[in-house]
Amino acid sequence: MTENKFEEQAIESVRVYDGRLLQVYRDSVRLPNGHTSGREWIKHPGAAVVIPYLGKGRILLVRQYRYPVRRVMLELPAGKMDPGESPADTVRRELAEETGFIPQKVTEVALIHTCVGYSDERLFLYWADELQRCAAQPDEDETIEIAPTDIDVAMELLRCGEITDAKTLIGLFWAEDIIRHGRLGLCRDRR
Repeated sequence: MTENKFEEQAIESVRVYDGRLLQVYRDSVRLPNGHTSGREWIKHPGAAVVIPYLGKGRILLVRQYRYPVRRVMLELPAGKMDPGESPADTVRRELAEETGFIPQKVTEVALIHTCVGYSDERLFLYWADELQRCAAQPDEDETIEIAPTDIDVAMELLRCGEITDAKTLIGLFWAEDIIRHGRLGLCRDRR
């Protein structure tokens, strides 16, 4: 089966919103069957998320208030990629800023497309270990608390619905597998 069979061709693309973080587009597309349709989508600069490993089955989570859902969330550290910044550099910067730890080793684990129905956002998931302390420097509009957590506790919080953030759910399943079975790294042929 060829992928072209599913492909939609852009006819027109209009940017309807241009913000600090993202842009919103309204496109007209030609469907594979020849008909036309509309698509609204968000252009995102990309982000990186990190599983900071403290050793002995413990990872580092962060607590912070997330305005869109109006609640405090328990999450893996993450952040938007700056222009020209690699995902690995984003992980190092965000981890230091948010938690006060610098990883000596970072390994790419997975690529996550967060909301393929309306966004092109890509999240690069990394494993970080051999952490060393540094001064945390969260953004001035962030209030963050670090939460060292045993992987068994984190997985119980996930299963009980206490952790609902999608990137963290995915990252925790990877973390559990890495900690229990030592499977680390992408299957390069499937990217």
